[in-house]
Amino acid sequence: MRVSQTVTDAAIPLTDAQGPTRDPLWARLMLITRTERFWGWAGPLLVTLVGAWMRFRRLGNPHRLIFDETYYVKEAAAYLKYGYEVGLKESILADANKRNEAADKLFTQGNLDIWSNAPDRVVHPPVGKWMIAGGEWLFGPASSTGWRFAAALCGTLSILMLGRIAYRLFGSALLGTTAAGLLALDGQHLVHSRTGILDIFVMFWAVAAFGALLVDRDHARARLAAWAARRSPGDPRPRFGPWLGLRPWRIAGVVALALCTGVKWSGLFFAAAFLLMSVLWDVAGRRAHGIRFWFPGAVLVDGLPAFLMTVVVLPAVYVSTWIGWFLSTDGYARQWAATHVAEPGWGWVPGSLRSLLWYHSDAWTFHHALTQDHDWQSNPWAWMVLGRPTLFLYDTHTTGHAGCHIDSCRQVTTSLGNPAIWWVGTVCLAVVLFRWALARDWRAGAILSGLVGGYLPWFLYQYRTIFEFYAIAFVPWVVLAVVYCLGLVLGPPGASESRRRRGGAVFGAYVLTAVLTCWFFFPIYTGRNISQTGVDLRDWFPSWF
Repeated sequence: MRVSQTVTDAAIPLTDAQGPTRDPLWARLMLITRTERFWGWAGPLLVTLVGAWMRFRRLGNPHRLIFDETYYVKEAAAYLKYGYEVGLKESILADANKRNEAADKLFTQGNLDIWSNAPDRVVHPPVGKWMIAGGEWLFGPASSTGWRFAAALCGTLSILMLGRIAYRLFGSALLGTTAAGLLALDGQHLVHSRTGILDIFVMFWAVAAFGALLVDRDHARARLAAWAARRSPGDPRPRFGPWLGLRPWRIAGVVALALCTGVKWSGLFFAAAFLLMSVLWDVAGRRAHGIRFWFPGAVLVDGLPAFLMTVVVLPAVYVSTWIGWFLSTDGYARQWAATHVAEPGWGWVPGSLRSLLWYHSDAWTFHHALTQDHDWQSNPWAWMVLGRPTLFLYDTHTTGHAGCHIDSCRQVTTSLGNPAIWWVGTVCLAVVLFRWALARDWRAGAILSGLVGGYLPWFLYQYRTIFEFYAIAFVPWVVLAVVYCLGLVLGPPGASESRRRRGGAVFGAYVLTAVLTCWFFFPIYTGRNISQTGVDLRDWFPSWF
């Protein structure tokens, strides 16, 4: 493989684009060779296979509910049986937080006789739990592989998706493959891919939306180029430019953002950041093609239809994900409207929707008031430097128990990001911000949009109980920032041979460091039995374990 383009070159075009060779844009669109296109798929696919092995191997170990699996895995099983969340029996309910060892033990043994007849009040939408339920349907609710299958599948697919996104962004199969590889090697991503909780699905749908909008950008640029090529030199300068027709990839992006929001409401921040980014791409595209009123044209011809489509499609898809709750009669707050008269002016809203709106208001009150101290809570200022990774599991075993072959074993799982990725990524984010602000590189802006949607909003909630494992949502954009900088290190295509060799040496040394760091921490990413000495070797800071 070779680097045929750097981060300053054009994005990957449509492979079937046609246009006159006299148009310089079309000349740039034809830069990618067949070999590069082959490796643009083959490289990320090969890395994805390695990532799949890391995620699926011994996926069911340990055969017990760890960390927040105690909530979402059981709730997903309730979806299969009832279509909505159901509370635990009072006879086994030990505390209000539902972290009930008795219920977890029965569930792990395959005894599903743990639920009462009363609905359960939950505070996250259904999409992620339905995805977990899919794995439980395939393998059975008592299968720990089934609990985690959807997470492992989405984690694996996101490796391929990010590799293709990076290839499209940077025009380099090497950089695309590197992005896929770094995501596969990240500890946050690996741990979440092997745990049946929700946040990996937030990341998955956010990446899917980002990729769809990136493809939409290239399609829109290709249509503008074709329109410009059809114009004669003597034609008057266009005022607003053409309507680009239906944009199915933009619609797909909105659907993905609705599903992201349907996992956790934090998906709305991704929706705002990505859709604004998409419209700004339209503004830049119309300006680049000499349209006279490029900003009003982008707002009226592109932005207004996009806004109208979004306010219809996104809520419609989101509400549809509550289908199990709508089809029930006993879901939490399902009958709220039957006992509460509609406020003046709201009588036209169906009772089921009024009930759902109240349910959301109740959940929002819970989230807003969640300020109870927790041993593993972390301020977002510390997330990028891995200040307080969340401990998912810490068990002690003796010889002959749980696969322990020494006197005393420690089984640890922690959502510690790969230090080689996150610490370098912290510096790279500053470089990306600089490149966007001063060089106006749209790729830098695209990368920053993932941080704006996935990271910055948490600084508004520093007063409440939040955790570093939420950072899984924006891991892909940290990786893209690192790959962006690696592209700068490699240098432009016209760089001298010595410059390329030096850049390649730094590139290779960094990737090797990331591989070795992942290998070193792999036992505490996958819950392997290790000695106390092994734990101490990996406990670099007092705040880690």
